[in-house]
Amino acid sequence: MKHRSFRFLWVSQAIADCGDTFYIVGLIAILYSQSSSPFVLALVPFVNMMGRFVSGFLSPLLMNRFSLKRLLVTSQTLKTFMLGSLACYAAGPAASVAVLLSLVFVIAFLDGWAAPASHAMLPRLVPKEELVKANSFFSVVSESVNLGAWAAGGLIVAMTTGPFIILLTGILYLFTIALLAGISDPVKFSPRKEERRSTELLAGWRLVWKCPLYRTLHILIAFDALANVVWIASILYVFVMEVLAKNEAWWGYINTSFFIGMLVGGIICSRFAPFLEQSLRRAILVSSFGIGLLTALFGMAAWPWFALVLAGCIGVFQQWKGISIHTSLQKVASAEELPTIYAVQQTIVSILFAAGSLAFGAFAELAGARPVYMLAAVLLALSTLYAWRYRRHLQTN
Repeated sequence: MKHRSFRFLWVSQAIADCGDTFYIVGLIAILYSQSSSPFVLALVPFVNMMGRFVSGFLSPLLMNRFSLKRLLVTSQTLKTFMLGSLACYAAGPAASVAVLLSLVFVIAFLDGWAAPASHAMLPRLVPKEELVKANSFFSVVSESVNLGAWAAGGLIVAMTTGPFIILLTGILYLFTIALLAGISDPVKFSPRKEERRSTELLAGWRLVWKCPLYRTLHILIAFDALANVVWIASILYVFVMEVLAKNEAWWGYINTSFFIGMLVGGIICSRFAPFLEQSLRRAILVSSFGIGLLTALFGMAAWPWFALVLAGCIGVFQQWKGISIHTSLQKVASAEELPTIYAVQQTIVSILFAAGSLAFGAFAELAGARPVYMLAAVLLALSTLYAWRYRRHLQTN
């Protein structure tokens, strides 16, 4: 973890995470000033996920032709250009919401191939025996940045404007580009090109389905992607207002508690990395059960402080499970397989989260917020049962 390129990767990721948060804060401020419509704001995560879905599906075509480093640098460069365009357009007198959302889609598309490339780059820069520690460290840095960036972003946009904070994001991205350019990839890249593009696009899906470990992990990831929809702003906000009978401040408190739980979970995983390294299968099983149980308790909660504690505990188990899944993949998959595996993973998560956001939102409107959380708990229970049924597939040693 003391490798120079690893430092460049995590610092660039931290700056990019900060910039991504500033971008969302600025974008919400711009869209609200243009439309004052909650529906338009709700379209942002949907459009963002659809952009990532399309990008994730097409990214094998790029990963077979260009190195991970080149993809990371190119993605960040194009995102910086698009952010500048978005800021300039939004600052104009007649900015259209449709055009703004189109730019959001393009930026998400550009980011969609960078995320799998970044995940696949990490195990190339650290020894396999340090993967748990490296993934935990990445998670701790990411959650720490998110906690600070949301508060700082809100303060900056209150003092300035939405276009200003998006321009500030572009400046942060320039530093990210410089750091990414300094990474030295130890794996020599050899371009691969199939005769048919459909073969390239489906190669990762075939790989995931044929390998029992990959298939089992991605089915668990699919269950989680649907269940995690309950934590989007629109559903959690309704739960706080209608079930807990608290004001908007408690929505922020629960969000903060969840992020703190993620941060604590990353620290715990880093502290006990050697133990976790030897018990990844057990960690996935226990964390899956814990998340399902805690989500059910959260859905039944009547006391705000109890819900606050539960949100933090869910964050701990979510981090534990996420790190265990990432490490399991990185320990078994080859350097050539990982980029396509992560591309498949992003495609699955993006489409299910986007569709789930609409479906769960409609269900919450019909049945209320509490049944939505109970439905999520049922999905997580099914995930746990599946993991237990196929636990032999989770062996990485």
